[in-house]
This record gives sequence, C-alpha cells and structure tokens, in this order.
Amino acid sequence: MTVLEVISKSSEFLAKKGVDSARLQTELLLAHVLQLPRMKLYLNFERKLTEPELDSLRKLVQRRGQREPLQHLVGSTSFCGLEMIVNRHVLVPRPETELLAEAGWTFLATIKDHPSSALDFGTGSGCIAIALAAKCPAARVVALDLSADALSIAKQNASIHRVSERIEFRHGDGFAALKPDEGFDLIVSNPPYIASAEIETLQPEVRNHDPRGALDGGADGLDFYRRLAAEAGAFLKSGGKIMLEFGEGQADAISAILVEGKWQIEAVQPDYTKRLRFLIAHPT
Repeated sequence: MTVLEVISKSSEFLAKKGVDSARLQTELLLAHVLQLPRMKLYLNFERKLTEPELDSLRKLVQRRGQREPLQHLVGSTSFCGLEMIVNRHVLVPRPETELLAEAGWTFLATIKDHPSSALDFGTGSGCIAIALAAKCPAARVVALDLSADALSIAKQNASIHRVSERIEFRHGDGFAALKPDEGFDLIVSNPPYIASAEIETLQPEVRNHDPRGALDGGADGLDFYRRLAAEAGAFLKSGGKIMLEFGEGQADAISAILVEGKWQIEAVQPDYTKRLRFLIAHPT
C-alpha cells in the first residue's frame, strides 16, 4: 500500500470516528512512523510502506480512532517552539497557553535592578516554566505541582532543553511547598478551571486522557482562583505580578474574586480566537 493510499483510507476511518482534521491527523501519525517531516510525505506519495510500517500505523490510527490524543500517540507536542514530552500524567499544553508564557517572559525581561524570579503554580509538563527559563536565561524559576508523576515529566522536559539548573522543581500542595520568606517577581498559572460537573461533557481526548486533577476546578471551576487570590500576594515581591489563564466566560467572576482579595486588575486579554483568556494583576 502506498503513502497516498494509506493517507486516504486512514483519513476516512478517522473521520467516521469523529476525529477533527482527520487527514492532518493521519499525516502526522504517518510522518511519526516514517520519521519524516510531514511535508515530505507529499514528495513520497508513491512510496510503498513495509509491513512493519503498516502495522505500526494501523495500531496508531486505531488508537486515535478511540480518541486517544495525537500528542500521546507521538509522545510529544510543541510549545513556544519547544518540543515537550506529554503523556497521561500531564495536561497537553494548548496553543493559547503560549500567550500566557509570552506575557510572562516579556514582563521578566523588564526587570533590570535584580535577578528576576518566577513561580509556575501547577507546572504539569513544565511547559511554562521551561519557556520562561529558555527566554530569560538570568531568571530563577520554581515549578510547583501536586503530582509527582507530572513533575517527573517536567524534569525530563527541562533536561531536554538544558534548563534544569535554572528551574527548581517542588512537589507539594500549593504554597505550602514554598518557604515562608520566598518571593517572586511573577506568579504564573494555568490552573484547573473546569466545573466538576462539566468534565463529562468534554471531548473524549480531554475527558478520558487528560489527568482529572489538571481539569477539575471544583463546583464552579473557580476554586484555584480563590486560593491564588487569598495566598499568592504573600509570595510576590514589590512590583510583582500574577498572570492567570482561565476558561471561556470566567473573566468577570475571576476579576471579582481578585478584587475582593485586594488585587488590582491590570489587564484582561484575549487568546488567538479573541476570547478573553488571561488576567494580569498585582496586589493593592
């Protein structure tokens, strides 16, 4: 069977299973099996696949048809141009979170009077912490998570991108994992923000494969924002900021939580789709 025939048949199969962008997904899986850049498939449409190659692809396509995430099947995803290992222990980084990381490193770059520092609260795969460390070589970054399995993945990613020496990984339940006198210029977080009852309505790729602890934000999805509003200020240096990602339709509620917690809202910003997605604030 040729490359073109495999793409055609596999795309049709995935489309019937409800997979979005079925042809693109097929091409990415095939490129992974053949260890080729995806665009090179177009130069090799007539190439015949070997039986081992066909078998490998068949298994991956079947798993994708069962709605296992593409990123889990290939073992990684790109974030801010950095390839990150991902699996069932970590949330697959979303493209919009790149904007949060960019806002973070842009702010850290403005700090000139002392070595900058940042806390990634709920680091997961480590994507935000690693992007900050990669873009701000002078910054000290602490990456915190409750999940030891997630921290293991984050450490692997930091090692791959050669920033391990500049990121300190902490295992613990929120700010309790920090020393009382620690202070940061930036606290950045993409916390769980899905209301508990809504998780079952999510796409199978998310509902069945992302770790629930990275999704579940409590009854109204806002539990972690209340915690951050109440506790984060004590760990910010003078002039420090908090930068948060949140879900669609949550901007007003989260702003109110922060204002009540004596924070000054600096900005509420949209993502690539123009939906409000990020909030920047500082203590009053």
